[in-house]
Amino acid sequence: MKNKHVGSSFDEFLDQEGLRAETEATAIKRVIAYQIELEMARVNLSKSAMANKMHTSRTALGRLLDPANVSVTLQTLEKAALALGKSLKVELA
Repeated sequence: MKNKHVGSSFDEFLDQEGLRAETEATAIKRVIAYQIELEMARVNLSKSAMANKMHTSRTALGRLLDPANVSVTLQTLEKAALALGKSLKVELA
């Protein structure tokens, strides 16, 4: 039996399997969560202090920092950026 994916790109494979949007969302969320954690460490900001600066709960911050949880709003990302003295930049590429 011939493999239908031989010679195709990984993006094509994900498209054919209907997994591209989910995979890219997960990858983006992992990067964002990592960047927030790095910046929190850089400015020596605890999770409790970060949640306080965002005017949210520590549980909500935990969901934001969970790389597997892709359900995050732009408003939450903006709150995190502002709490860290940063701005949020979203663009289509």
